[in-house]
Amino acid sequence: MEPVEVTRGTLPVVLGLPHTGTWVPDEVADGLNETGQALADTDWHIDRLYEGLLPGVSTVRATFHRYVIDANRDPSGVSLYPGQNTTGLCPTTDFDGRPIYRDGAAPDDAEIERRRLAFHAPYHAALEGELARVRAEHGVAILYDCHSIRSHIPFLFDGILPDLNVGTAEGTSCDPAVEAAVIGACRQAEGYSEVLNGRFKGGWTTRHFGRPADGWHAIQMEIAQSAYMDEEPPWTWRTARADPLRALLSGILHDLARLAPTLKGTTA
Repeated sequence: MEPVEVTRGTLPVVLGLPHTGTWVPDEVADGLNETGQALADTDWHIDRLYEGLLPGVSTVRATFHRYVIDANRDPSGVSLYPGQNTTGLCPTTDFDGRPIYRDGAAPDDAEIERRRLAFHAPYHAALEGELARVRAEHGVAILYDCHSIRSHIPFLFDGILPDLNVGTAEGTSCDPAVEAAVIGACRQAEGYSEVLNGRFKGGWTTRHFGRPADGWHAIQMEIAQSAYMDEEPPWTWRTARADPLRALLSGILHDLARLAPTLKGTTA
């Protein structure tokens, strides 16, 4: 299996999907314990949630699971949230802090580098290539990074996560108009809680590719899984919750596509 799938579209918007993959190569799967083999920290159904919402959008999707290597972490291994609990480039625990490897099977530095070259680097090369293509064609590219997570994970954050968590690296990863369009739509939507640059300010992808001065705008949307699915195995999709959320997300993506041409003047 290839580590990344790319669908080339015709619009200036690119969807990043780093955590929907469930492929774990045999040499990695053999070292996982029962907790790791459950793959509980997948961004379940996120590709289905966004499917068809914006015809002509480009997508870049990692096929490998985040337990192989996390495509949204700094490849140097530096923490995105210093001083806070998180999982690393090649996680050794799940989101509840429980080990995911059998004793002695966790990857060493050489294995982490092998996985970086085999999985992390190809994903980001594909993403960069697609953003560059879109930027060259439209004069601007907007990366919308798609994520989800359980709404209650005491190991990572206190309390209940808002439904919609928008991250722009404290406003540095995109033009203010991009941030305003996304968080504004979230605030106007009935029945959803939202936060801007709260616990999730945007991962490495948003921070790395967010270069608004060069016409590359990046924003992360982290959705609480309770907004569209059951948060416990078998992680069932709930249409009654998902359909109104899809309508909201469709409006956001269409707004970004309409907004993009107005951002050309900010490019270098």
